This record gives sequence, C-alpha cells and structure tokens, in this order.
Amino acid sequence: MAASAPTPHATGFPAEGRCGYYVAKKKRFCRMVAAAGRRFCGEHAGAAEEENARKRILCPLDPKHTVYEDQLAKHLRKCNSREKPKPDFFIQDINAGLKDETEIPEQLVPISSLPEEQLEILIKKLKKASEGLNSTLKDQIMSHPALHDALNDPNNGDSATKHLKQQASILGNIEKLKLLGPRRCFVEFGAGKGKLSHWVDIALKDAEEVHFILVEKVPTRFKVDGKHRKKNSVFQRLQIDIQHLCLNRIPVLSRERLPVVGIGKHLCGAATDLALRCLVETYGARREEGNEEPSAKRIKKLNTICLPPKNKAFYIVFLYSQKYH
Repeated sequence: MAASAPTPHATGFPAEGRCGYYVAKKKRFCRMVAAAGRRFCGEHAGAAEEENARKRILCPLDPKHTVYEDQLAKHLRKCNSREKPKPDFFIQDINAGLKDETEIPEQLVPISSLPEEQLEILIKKLKKASEGLNSTLKDQIMSHPALHDALNDPNNGDSATKHLKQQASILGNIEKLKLLGPRRCFVEFGAGKGKLSHWVDIALKDAEEVHFILVEKVPTRFKVDGKHRKKNSVFQRLQIDIQHLCLNRIPVLSRERLPVVGIGKHLCGAATDLALRCLVETYGARREEGNEEPSAKRIKKLNTICLPPKNKAFYIVFLYSQKYH
C-alpha cells in the first residue's frame, strides 16, 4: 500500500493557498488565506519582499491587528472595533457596583499602602463577614452523556480533552439542579466561541422554547453558532461588556419573561462579579417585583453553575459585599 502524502506541517511548508508566515510562538504557519499570487496574508504582508515599500501600522482602534498606513482612513470606516450605536440593553456601568461618587475606582488604593490601624479595621470586618459561613467548598466534578462520544474521540489532544471534561462537568451540575429543561433562557457570559451553550443545546435535545444569549465583548473567530439549526432553539450573540449589560432590555427577555439560567466557563474574578450583579440586580430585581423565585434560591444556583472552581472566592466576596456593604 502506498504511503499517504505528508502533511504540510511535516514537510515544513504552509498549506496550499495559506499564508507562508511562520508563527514561532505557536510553532506553526499562519492559517489565514493569502490573496492570489501572494505568499503572505494581509496581516503578514510586511514579511514579503514585494510589500516592503508599504508600511503597516497598528490599528488605533484595536492594536491586536495592523493596517497599511496609506489605507488607514478607509480601514477606520469599516474596522470591526469601531464604535457602533449603542443598543437598548447597553447602560453604562449598570453592573459596575458604583452607587455614588465616593466609590469611583480612582479613589481606591492598594492594601499595601494602608496604615496599620486601617488594616486592623479591615481584618476585623472580614472576620465578622465570615462568621457562620461554611468555608469548606467541595468540588462537584461530574459528567454528562451528551459529551460521551466527544470525550472518547481518540483524536482529541490534551487541551481539547481538558475543555470537554470541564464542559461535561458544568452540564452535569446543571442537570443535578434540574435546570436543563424547556421554556427558559440560558445566558452564557464570556461565551467566546459558544461551545458551552452548544453542548447545553445538545443535552436539551428536542426541548421546546429554549433561548440562548451568548455574551462576549470582543469579536470571536471560529464560532460554533452556525451548527445550531434546531427549530426549538434560538441563539442570539451580543457583543457587549458584561459591565454594561441590562438583561431586562433584551427583547426576548422583556417580551416573554423567561426564567434565566446563567452559565459561564473561565470567567475572571471581575467578570464573575459583573455577571452576578447582572443576573441578581438587573434581571433578578424585576422578577422579585412579580413575586417570582426569591433571590436567595437564585444565588444558590449561581454558586454551582456560573463559577469555575478557581473563582469560588469571588462569589464569597460578592456575598460579603451584599451583606456588609
């Protein structure tokens, strides 16, 4: 039997039609498409001898990409990072927790700069806040059959396996709390490619009237949104910082008053705090006005669903701030 042709990576050449720039940090060639007759993509065109006469500069709107200096004006008119009209659900700093002028970030100082007397007062406040709380947090590592085939795929690398296990555990915990069901809205904070919502959708199978709202503040490549074609599930992606998101003003939630389940994976501590405020203060407050599920029960659910293990401490701090503001 004839041996199969070597892969472009094995031969040290880029794939046909792809950029010839080698990304040393990632130990592979750039995967962007190169224009016909060109060796490099637009981002790496400066590496080509024929392009040396044209200077590329950092985009002033987003320094993560570059642009030809002589085409800057044209680029700024269509750059995905340009400021766009604010949607109705954008309210500046609504989840930032700044209630008055005395709380503005500029007045915050590092703990290391506080005098000894103020440090002692702070320590006493923290001890008082933690009285009666069970500080033993047990890991709830679970799984879900929806990811069985994906988890057992022999082609998975270490990174893919790690993320699949995390997603399976989150789904297992959601199911344990009996939150996988029809007629509800899942809000994924820090959605990225949207893979967590994707697996929740797979787990729900033919559940009716299920909505997904994917919240991400930056444009994302290689999204899995296109895989969702089920008539019973509706996916909506919002490009907005959680800090400014008012759930009450999202049309599907204001119109249909659906129960909301907040989910997230690998949110940083600050984003976790913002997501909790978004759910409890902006959306939760409206539901309490209608005598619906009490906030204490919602918070219990959030503790298990929204937070990856590394962020449990931030959830406790959030409770402290609610009780001992």
